[in-house]
Amino acid sequence: MAAATVAAVLTTTVGAAAGSATPPTQNHRSTATVLQHGLDELHGLGVSGTQGLIRDGNRVTAARSGVADLVTGAPVPFDGYFRIGSTTKTFVSVVLLQLVGEGRIRLDDPIERWLPGVVTGSGNDGRNVSIRQVLQHTSGLYDATGDLVALQSADEFLAHRFDHYNEAQQVATAMRHSPLFVAGTGWSYSNTNYLLAGMLIERVTGHRWDTEVRSRILRPLGLTHTFYPGDQPTLPRPHANGYRQFAPGGPMVGTTVFNPTVTASAGGLVSTPTDLARFWQAVGRGQLLRPAQVAALQQTVLADGFQGIRPGIRYGLGIMWIPNRCGGSWAHVGSMPGMSTLAAVSLDGRRSTVLYLASELADPGPAVAIIERQMTLLDDLICG
Repeated sequence: MAAATVAAVLTTTVGAAAGSATPPTQNHRSTATVLQHGLDELHGLGVSGTQGLIRDGNRVTAARSGVADLVTGAPVPFDGYFRIGSTTKTFVSVVLLQLVGEGRIRLDDPIERWLPGVVTGSGNDGRNVSIRQVLQHTSGLYDATGDLVALQSADEFLAHRFDHYNEAQQVATAMRHSPLFVAGTGWSYSNTNYLLAGMLIERVTGHRWDTEVRSRILRPLGLTHTFYPGDQPTLPRPHANGYRQFAPGGPMVGTTVFNPTVTASAGGLVSTPTDLARFWQAVGRGQLLRPAQVAALQQTVLADGFQGIRPGIRYGLGIMWIPNRCGGSWAHVGSMPGMSTLAAVSLDGRRSTVLYLASELADPGPAVAIIERQMTLLDDLICG
């Protein structure tokens, strides 16, 4: 069945009973229109389904466009669950920075001190790689994701989508490759860094990384719809199905169901727009960290590999700084097969936004156009 446009806007006031939301102001109505128009255009560029949300103080505006299922044509749900991909990294970094604030670990500690014998071989040496460099992607470590067979083609994905992985296995795969550069002398995005970060959390606390995320972030903020599914390959309802085009000109392949241990602490969390927007407000307002650790989080370097998205993007400790016309925003991108996320917060922590796309295209023209439209929409929503 051909995808049909299904678009609607939901405007509510947090805490209001269903159906009792206060009428939107003219400015709020304009924000809703901007969001809806942007999502409709993303759908028009080839994204099967999109959803977005802005949280301005306690006022929430949500919208959707497209379909949740290419076969049934069911509409994208409001506040549906999705895999947030690498936006998980911000949660993991916050936990490690909390441990730094408690004096249990130091950012300049070498990885070898906490994970002896893990970063070694092929020229890799954990004695010369610090925790700070791991969190900031300046470690030079090879990205283990590049060796994942399941991402090479549709047939490989379907054959391997239920495979179980653990962080140690993935890191060991990365250690078969020489480092890209001497730690601290360059920048390169690598999921290996955050697989190590998850292992570090467990070594320091005695608990799995997701247990610490739950106790230190999710419970205090009341984020009841964010979790790590482990080996559970399905998403809770409601959700939009994800689709991936594995090669230019190829078909869209359903990718909703697979084992997320493939990314674990580098990208395994599931959330909703409402939960994710609240988390980013908390990050922007400094609610989760002590001032010294907020400063460390926001100490950035130029993100060389992200300049094609927008010139001037910088990377802190599990967080991106994206320049815009109103001074910039703190953000992170995330992707899992067939799903992508862009979450951001204004510099004052007041306005956060979450954009979710339920398709990944391999055709270069549409793929670039989608990224560009996401970025302009982000600017319009953050800057108001």
